[in-house]
Amino acid sequence: MLISKEFTFDAAHRLMKYKGKCENLHGHTYKLRVTVKGEPNDEGIVIDFLHLKKVVEENVVAYLDHSYLNDILEQPTAENLARWIWEQLVNPLRSNSYSLHEVIVWESTSSFVTYRGEYFEGCSE
Repeated sequence: MLISKEFTFDAAHRLMKYKGKCENLHGHTYKLRVTVKGEPNDEGIVIDFLHLKKVVEENVVAYLDHSYLNDILEQPTAENLARWIWEQLVNPLRSNSYSLHEVIVWESTSSFVTYRGEYFEGCSE
């Protein structure tokens, strides 16, 4: 089963290596969906939603909300942000019965990145 919880946070950034409007300082209200994969336990749950909320808020939202993302990431694109979030959550959301499945980061209502822990350096097909 896949268990998901959504969060929002506000943050500012500049894309230093980008040529266009986004190289200027600007902000977003980001939406984040964290999904855990596992099998229900004896209580019939994969992960308690309250526990999932606590882990994400303590390990991600507390650092990103109302922050300047360039202080955290050199090039804070949605792609790099999704990977950073994954790295903060992959160990805290690992147990014998569940693990982190994916993170989705919306930079706007229509633009988002899905990350599942895979990264292929120099991928070409």
